[in-house]
Amino acid sequence: MGQRIAVLGAGPMGLAVAYQLALDGHQPVLFEADDRVGGMTATFDFGGLEIERYYHFHCISDHAFLQILEELGIADRMRWVETRMGYWFQGRLQPWGNPMALLKFRGLGIVAKFRYGLHAFLSTRRNDWRPLDKVEASGWIRRWVGDEAWEVLWRRLFDYKFYDYAKGLSAAWIWSRIRRIGRSRYSLSREKLGYLDGGSSTLLKALKAAIEARGAEIRLKSPVEKLVIESGKVVGLQISGQLERFDKVVSTLPLPYVPRIMPDLPADILAKFRAVKNIAVVCVIAKLKKSVTENFWLNTNDPEMDMPGLVEYTNLRPLDQHVVYVPFYVPGEHPMFAEPDETFLNKVRRYLKKINPALTDDDFIDIRASRYRYAQPICDPGYLEKLPPVALPIQGLWVADTSYYYPEDRGISESIGFGRAMAKLAAASGEA
Repeated sequence: MGQRIAVLGAGPMGLAVAYQLALDGHQPVLFEADDRVGGMTATFDFGGLEIERYYHFHCISDHAFLQILEELGIADRMRWVETRMGYWFQGRLQPWGNPMALLKFRGLGIVAKFRYGLHAFLSTRRNDWRPLDKVEASGWIRRWVGDEAWEVLWRRLFDYKFYDYAKGLSAAWIWSRIRRIGRSRYSLSREKLGYLDGGSSTLLKALKAAIEARGAEIRLKSPVEKLVIESGKVVGLQISGQLERFDKVVSTLPLPYVPRIMPDLPADILAKFRAVKNIAVVCVIAKLKKSVTENFWLNTNDPEMDMPGLVEYTNLRPLDQHVVYVPFYVPGEHPMFAEPDETFLNKVRRYLKKINPALTDDDFIDIRASRYRYAQPICDPGYLEKLPPVALPIQGLWVADTSYYYPEDRGISESIGFGRAMAKLAAASGEA
């Protein structure tokens, strides 16, 4: 007999939980506060173009993602593209991302180049993250690459993403990001990244349809007010002032939301959830008449630009106009996050025109900013040990977000894989 299970949050992880539960014969009800499914993968109407609010790409190692495409019958919509990286440094645009580009890079000595390249190579070859778990990342990188390469190639990436938290990150977490991109190379000098024909919405529509086809329910614009617990057991959820009964609840909401809707959890568990810190993002998306560069990914190190880089999305997925994402990551409590959209839009216009002087104001067809308060958890050394277990000591309750597959960085594939495993765990628990 299928169980009545509530799933909170319709991002990729929540959708994967609901999909797996429905596949296994249960009747999940998926609750989402937004008016659309997808979370950070959700799309919006950008002047007639349906596109993601935040940029996404796929790597050849994204197994859980590629498997679900097969199951949903949309694997033929996957496209692989040879992409390029660049580096804007000392007012000059240079190739980046492979050994030859590193050797030719202007502004860095030969010893620094060798140390940087060796570190990147060995990081890609490493499989065991545990020795790096308790190590602080900026010190780890600096010891390997030396002061010169740290200053030129790394420091600003840390400073302009993590600000006050830049000195307290886990080396295992940073290593997993180096490895993911490194493993997208199918030869020393060539990098392959992927996109779905139609963008993330191709996956979201297929997942939503598959969930609903099996009798499960997705309720949009349905924020959960409170989890109701009695005698150490889940009773149900309070929604619009009414109690709705459920056998089990699986939450995939960002951890900072958990204490708000689950205030009756044990005090020590609430304290652990409250201790988790998150980076926010203001992500500017611009539609242009001409390209900025030929790179998909452009790192920047420029005293006049307070950003770690930009993503020229149409150098991965071709569209009628050129689309560029410029993310400004900043802790949510930082004053910069409170600045109006126009401040960020003006910066992006200025920065893009500096990188490509051929661009004029007339080339900007449209420009918008999206904000996400809990864009990314800050994973400090020993991160996982500080989190409560996924199966909380309340009968019928499971809680996780994208930080639970640490040291992997947040990603669609990782969320799908983790969500499906969590669904199996929740469904099997308490069954004879």
